[in-house]
Amino acid sequence: MVVTNTTERKPCLSGRGVTKVFGFGNQKTVAVDHVDFDFREGDIISIVGESGSGKTTISKMILGLIGVTEGEIFFQGQPRDIKTHRKKQEYWKGIQAIFQDPFATYNMFKKIDEVLLDCINMRGGKNLPKEEKERLMTEACSFVNLKYAELTNKYPFELSGGQMQRLMIARIFLLKPKILLADEPTSMIDACSRATILDMLLKLRDEINMTIVFITHDIGLAYYVSDTIYIMEHGKFVEVGKADDVILNPQAPYTKRLISDVPKIHEEWDLSTV
Repeated sequence: MVVTNTTERKPCLSGRGVTKVFGFGNQKTVAVDHVDFDFREGDIISIVGESGSGKTTISKMILGLIGVTEGEIFFQGQPRDIKTHRKKQEYWKGIQAIFQDPFATYNMFKKIDEVLLDCINMRGGKNLPKEEKERLMTEACSFVNLKYAELTNKYPFELSGGQMQRLMIARIFLLKPKILLADEPTSMIDACSRATILDMLLKLRDEINMTIVFITHDIGLAYYVSDTIYIMEHGKFVEVGKADDVILNPQAPYTKRLISDVPKIHEEWDLSTV
């Protein structure tokens, strides 16, 4: 693995020798192969790779949705303990996720104010006065440029895909986890909404100091939002470094190929020639 200079700040999530093997006997498939990582507090870290590279598998292991075959994941400097349901719930207070399909994320029979109230209750606000809960929900919606007063009697299916993804970020704003894992959050929405979601991820990092792990196949999007980029191929990290170092001076052949698929990734557009 090629490693360039990375920011020397305290890791909030680390992995050592993390491996995932599916199947058994002669039918084994190694999806993630003994990877190490250190995700620093307040960074946006992109894991970039093509379909089948292992990036979604590692995101599921980080979230605790599937088990780790070998190795260990550390959360805030301590070995992660998710052996019981209660321990897993405690872990999920510190790490949350946004997934690529907003239509599969919500209970479509719950109104939007109920969805937001669940987040307040999860953060210990169940006994807050009604007025305070409404203030928090209004603030969260405003953070993502939605109007709470216009959403209270609506169901998620009444929103567009982009609005549902923005509502997911409003939920994250209320939950305020240490780490947000965003797994291809822009792949199923239009270009305008895509730019909005990326800017809101930057806003979460800048205003709340949230660590964001951005899973994507698009190295151009990764360059736009990231402090650090991990390039993943066939279950391994083949290059790791600051975004500028990885994009402007790639070392791994696979990284060079990904960049070659996005012409002029780091150059400013000359609009006079358009």
